[in-house]
Amino acid sequence: MSQVKPRALVLDFGGVVTRTLFETHALTEQALGLKPGTLGWRGPFDPVSDALWRSMQADEISERDYWKTRTREVGQLVGEDWQDMQTFVQRARGAEPEKVVRPEADQAIRTAHAAGVRLAILSNELDLFYGADFRQRLPLLSLFETIVDATYTKILKPDARAYAMVGEALRLPLAACVFVDDQKRNVDGAIAAGMPTVHFDVARPAQSYAEALSHFGLTLS
Repeated sequence: MSQVKPRALVLDFGGVVTRTLFETHALTEQALGLKPGTLGWRGPFDPVSDALWRSMQADEISERDYWKTRTREVGQLVGEDWQDMQTFVQRARGAEPEKVVRPEADQAIRTAHAAGVRLAILSNELDLFYGADFRQRLPLLSLFETIVDATYTKILKPDARAYAMVGEALRLPLAACVFVDDQKRNVDGAIAAGMPTVHFDVARPAQSYAEALSHFGLTLS
């Protein structure tokens, strides 16, 4: 069987293109007027101290459930009733979107684009979490030819239909689309759908992006 040549790079958004909320506690505390060190949950950076994260990894709760709980907790800290993740994300980081983009992501995306690699985003919650105006304020997103967002499709990864949608949008076989996500279940879903994958390590972004680019014979210089 001949190897299909990779033609597109398909990225998850939160955690892959942007730094996770776990990594930007200092920015969040500053934006919300909280004392430094108030936010102690660290998710993948310290699973031992984050029981809620561990139950998400064990599939006992969904990623959305995890963030719903954290949203309510942080809202309470500022004396408000926050129901939507969108409120949390916008209040924590809405002012300067570019501050939360991973520099490695910016570099890798521009490198791929310059080399003619087609770019897509497949996200479970881009506009749900960030608000629809966020992407207008993030010029980097103009390099992506398609954004498939479950905020609108209502089909969440790792559902096979989510991956099929991005293949259809790009008019490419999934075997030609390299998929990058920080959640193992979503990577497993992509493998089942026939995509080459990179399981993104939020603690080693440069390494993960180098691996993704290597599929196209490119380097993260």
